[in-house]
Amino acid sequence: MRLVSPNFSDVFPPNIEIKTFPDGDSYIRVPELGKCSGKEVTLLHRLYPNQNESLIQAVLILSALKKAKCKVRMVAPDLPYSICNLLFKAGVDEHLTFDCHFLKKEGNAKFGGLKIKNLSLSKALVEKAREKFGEDFITISPDQGASYMTSGGMSMKKTRGEYESGKDAYRKIENLSMDFSVSGKNILIIDDMVSTGGTMVKAVENIKKAGAKKVGCAATHGFFLRDSMEKLSSITDFVFVSNSIPCKLAEINIAEWIE
Repeated sequence: MRLVSPNFSDVFPPNIEIKTFPDGDSYIRVPELGKCSGKEVTLLHRLYPNQNESLIQAVLILSALKKAKCKVRMVAPDLPYSICNLLFKAGVDEHLTFDCHFLKKEGNAKFGGLKIKNLSLSKALVEKAREKFGEDFITISPDQGASYMTSGGMSMKKTRGEYESGKDAYRKIENLSMDFSVSGKNILIIDDMVSTGGTMVKAVENIKKAGAKKVGCAATHGFFLRDSMEKLSSITDFVFVSNSIPCKLAEINIAEWIE
């Protein structure tokens, strides 16, 4: 049985109610709970944006499901804080996610006691890019962490500096290099996510300086913090992501992998 949180309503119709009490606490109601008792259920609940609030809501939903003795398969496209142990203790039996940043490969894994099925959207992203380029292109990742998303593991090499002073936890990119030629070629830069866009912007700039013909960007998760969406759109031929996070640049629907 599928249980859908309101924050997943752009993918499937929601059947979980989430409201807010006057003091700010979350109110959770699962109308179908009686039908779920003792059964296997798939819970669709995003943990981003508003990750702190969303995590508490997830724990409350899971508490109700475990009291009903449900076996829970949770679908949360992004995993903030790498909170596998929290989800495991809260009652998740299996977690399905997409291009998990800290796993750096597709497949099954166990982390913090939690069974994780990490699916990659790389093939779908590449096929969509093929429609946009309309001709041959090369796929590369902007760093080695996402090299598994490219056909030949082709990636740039990234060097970061120390964390800068101030309230933001951010390390500046000191260098982004490549040991292959892109001159006269169409290039798709693919990554698991675009956060502040620093890595992707730097990759685009370096590839264009090296003589690339056309440059497009694709990622599974589009956070697009600060002004990264505008920056990337202004220096590339196209940018697109999946709807793992609701976004106006989303062109890949994750519903296909959840059915």
